[in-house]
Amino acid sequence: MPFSPGLQAGLIVAVIAPLIGIFLILRRYALIADSLAHVSLAGVALGILLGVNPLVTAMGVAVLSSVAIERLRLSKRVSGESALAMFLSGGLALAVLLLSFSNNPDADLEGYLFGNISKVASSDTFLMLGLALVIIAFLVALYKELLYVTFDEESAQVSGIPVRSVNLVLIFLAALAVSLAMPIVGVLLISALIVIPTLAAMQLKRSFAQTIIWAEVFSIFSVVTGILSSYYFDLPASGMIVLITIGIFLLALLFGPKNKK
Repeated sequence: MPFSPGLQAGLIVAVIAPLIGIFLILRRYALIADSLAHVSLAGVALGILLGVNPLVTAMGVAVLSSVAIERLRLSKRVSGESALAMFLSGGLALAVLLLSFSNNPDADLEGYLFGNISKVASSDTFLMLGLALVIIAFLVALYKELLYVTFDEESAQVSGIPVRSVNLVLIFLAALAVSLAMPIVGVLLISALIVIPTLAAMQLKRSFAQTIIWAEVFSIFSVVTGILSSYYFDLPASGMIVLITIGIFLLALLFGPKNKK
């Protein structure tokens, strides 16, 4: 298997997912990845209906939804979990409605649900690389603020850090990451790739920086191994990627420092 667009896209996603995942987990926002993934399905349906690149419309819908979720959460009118549940079910309902108006026989909805790396084109790879660079740029520029807000939000607010803006940027970046991961693992499995490698790295009980490095190692290994397995053994890449990440998590859980003691 040459260095195909699918493998290139998989490596891009593998690098970005843990960078977002560690902040989402520590902020207890892990479920937002799943909600944004389901909302982005409405963006896919919109793209199919309009005849444009579904990846672009999915990204737009995910970003707008991320802003709406954060605004609703901050309003205190509903809890954060309730807002996520509402957007998750609403996104699916809107996707079904939009798809009912589409007469496109070539629409590969199953590919967006479960991922289909064979359909990833070079143009998609360039778009994903651009989005990945945007995510990395924001994370580097706001690294100290994100770290401060993640571990002590109240102190960060007292220190003058715009906590609301930082949280909004984090959710915005999560929406971009979800859009990136969609062609590789699909809507239904996106949250697993963003969350599980980081959870596995956390079992090693290392520093924050070391946890990120190990999460990157686990993520890249899972994605590359899953894609190669799908190529040589004719298996679904998305399912293999997620099962490998779960296997790594179980090994880290069983043989991590805490269990060794």
